[in-house]
Amino acid sequence: MKSKNRREFLKDSLGAAGAVAAAGAVGGRNTLASAAASSDRVDGANDRLRVALIGCGGQGRGDLMKMLQIKTVECVGLCDVDDDQSARALKMVTDNTSSKPALITKDFRKVLDDKTIDAVIVGTPDHWHALPTIMACQAGKDVYVEKPLSVSIAEGRIMVNAARKYNRVVQMGTQQRSAPHYKDAIDYVQSGKLGKVRLVRAWSYQDWLGDIPKVDDGEPPASVDYDMWLGPAPKRAFNKNRFHFNFRWFWDYAGGLMTDWGAHMIDVANWGMGIKAPTSASSAGGKFGFPDDGEETPDTQQVMWNFPGFSMIWEHATAIGRGPFDRDHGVEFHGNDATLVIDRGGWEVHSETKRVSGHSRYRSMGEPRQSNGGHDYHFLHVKNFVDCVRDRGKPNSDVEIGHNSMIACHLGNIAFRLGRTVRWDVDKECFISDPEAEKFLMREYRDPWRLPAI
Repeated sequence: MKSKNRREFLKDSLGAAGAVAAAGAVGGRNTLASAAASSDRVDGANDRLRVALIGCGGQGRGDLMKMLQIKTVECVGLCDVDDDQSARALKMVTDNTSSKPALITKDFRKVLDDKTIDAVIVGTPDHWHALPTIMACQAGKDVYVEKPLSVSIAEGRIMVNAARKYNRVVQMGTQQRSAPHYKDAIDYVQSGKLGKVRLVRAWSYQDWLGDIPKVDDGEPPASVDYDMWLGPAPKRAFNKNRFHFNFRWFWDYAGGLMTDWGAHMIDVANWGMGIKAPTSASSAGGKFGFPDDGEETPDTQQVMWNFPGFSMIWEHATAIGRGPFDRDHGVEFHGNDATLVIDRGGWEVHSETKRVSGHSRYRSMGEPRQSNGGHDYHFLHVKNFVDCVRDRGKPNSDVEIGHNSMIACHLGNIAFRLGRTVRWDVDKECFISDPEAEKFLMREYRDPWRLPAI
């Protein structure tokens, strides 16, 4: 993209951002101060994209490493509440590039105040996805945010609103959307060759995830700003079970496998069926595999959603790996004539059975397993984001696509926690005559953090 077009775009979009500067002020810092100045950016000779990583754990580092494979991308900032994580990210950057990030901080607001930064990667724990994303949009920066998009439905809607209001490119890290073999499979589903699809099943059976023995509370590592790690989540004593990777299994910070892997597989299901959200959800399950371990979220769970004309089922389990079709993860589109099954390794079509002399047989459809062809679609997904930052297009996993897919995941968990069916108004994005369920739409934020109303 030419520099002139880039400067014109920034000028137009940042003019709108200035109108709501107060909404971006959290804890006394106005993150929009840098937005006004960012219109003065001048692209370098190679039109370099200057990015910063917020959340330097394993997934964030993986996203950054993929982005740095694009030679016009430069990492200029690293942010993590844990100095050890920042140090790992710094070593990765310096070992693999000729540059060194100028900004290393524990406070993501300093990243947003930096007028030299064009885009951010949000690789934080799930409860920290919404605020940095929203405030980055307000500060005139584009965002690649890891899945799941949010920890509540209302957070997701505000993230969409922020991206639209400030004309930002926001991509959720559901990389299947950029995988050629997923696109081919979705085209097949939508071609009508399966007949009417009346059942969709998605699942994640993760045998490498076991129990987490209970441990006593303790002191956080000296390298960690623990209060900042908690952020808007409730104040609690430090417990290593709830920290770093294992935060996924506690309601304060995440939604278990339902949101961790459901963010991927339900997104594929939504894509294939061309739908936004279900009209109802019910759920069963519990801590059946490890009832006495330290986790909160269910190790075994099933969810059923209703949609107009079809139903969808989710299944997950930890410490066992033999899921439907002998795959540990996947999505099944079950039509009247045939069934398509897809996972990250490829897809295949199974013909429907026909009764012949009291026996069943399969009619060959001529559709053997189609592999992903060795594509690095994590890289393709990151590249899609960078391309859209350049040309201002809509990315493959646009924030609204991510939000819509997360609605089903959140509804499944809400139904599980309430122990009953919940009904959902798809257009209004609210529960139907259910004040108890409405309490789960937005999580309460701990002072001084506030979610802007956009």
